Amino acid sequence: MRQRKPSRQTLAVLQALLSRPADWRYGYDLTKDIGLKSGTLYPVLMRLADQGLLESEWHASDRPGTPARHAYRLTGTGLAFAHASIAAEARPAHGIAPA
Repeated sequence: MRQRKPSRQTLAVLQALLSRPADWRYGYDLTKDIGLKSGTLYPVLMRLADQGLLESEWHASDRPGTPARHAYRLTGTGLAFAHASIAAEARPAHGIAPA
């Protein structure tokens, strides 16, 4: 089966997660960093997690009365995928010389 090229939105999520690969990141913080709406961001995060590229866990809030939040970070496989995807996106298209 041929793997599809990651979408622009997926690449933005991967880039944001690569900026601090060891840190757990919350979806809300990613929406602010990337500028994606939650209706776009969360399906990307779920798809990446389903593919084993992200790990996710619930983090309890440090403020009473505030619910726990889902946090995400790249797995080892996800880290390699993110680097490869971003590098591939940066390369010029095959057969087209840069201007």
